[in-house]
Amino acid sequence: MEMSLVEIWQSMGFMARFVAVSLVVMGLSALAVSIERLLVLRRIGRESNLFAGKARALIDADEIDALVDLAKAMPRNPLARLTVVGLTTFEQNRRNTGLNAAEATRRELGRKLEEYSQEARRGMSLLASVGSTAPFIGLFGTVMGIITAFQGIASSGGGGIGAVSAGIAEALIVTAVGLAVAIAAVLIFNYLSGRFDRLDMSMQHSAGELLDYLEGGANGSGD
Repeated sequence: MEMSLVEIWQSMGFMARFVAVSLVVMGLSALAVSIERLLVLRRIGRESNLFAGKARALIDADEIDALVDLAKAMPRNPLARLTVVGLTTFEQNRRNTGLNAAEATRRELGRKLEEYSQEARRGMSLLASVGSTAPFIGLFGTVMGIITAFQGIASSGGGGIGAVSAGIAEALIVTAVGLAVAIAAVLIFNYLSGRFDRLDMSMQHSAGELLDYLEGGANGSGD
């Protein structure tokens, strides 16, 4: 006889219920992080394309002040922020005889690239934790459910496969929930990791182009 989810929930012990609720909360948390990071990636891509198109024309026209103003108008975009850091750091160190301006800019850009990469990957540790622990939490709930089922048999004096099959089936549902949560978390983690890796490569490429431009300008001005 098939049992509804409500009947299965009512027949679960306290520990099995606690584990099931924990897995649902973990799944919802992973879903929230996934949606939020996907929206962030979409916004970064849209703003970066817009900024890159306008910035290229300003760089070709040597309108650096306008480029800085454009970058500051996108304070949440890592490419725009990186551009501001590069331009301001280079300008601040141009007349510093103790340190080459381009080298100072390269170091600062490297630090900012790591910082922005960590900001973009915020919440990824939660996805990794959910993907790695959810199956074990589900297994724990299953073990506790089976123990509860056998305790019920011992107290009632019944036996046989028919007496334990329903309890074991209910307990195994927790493992199924844990596996479903873990599989979804791992898949979205791998997908987002690939997207963030491509974003990091794009940022590094942009930082290199900015350094080439600044070094060319410095050499051309005789610094």
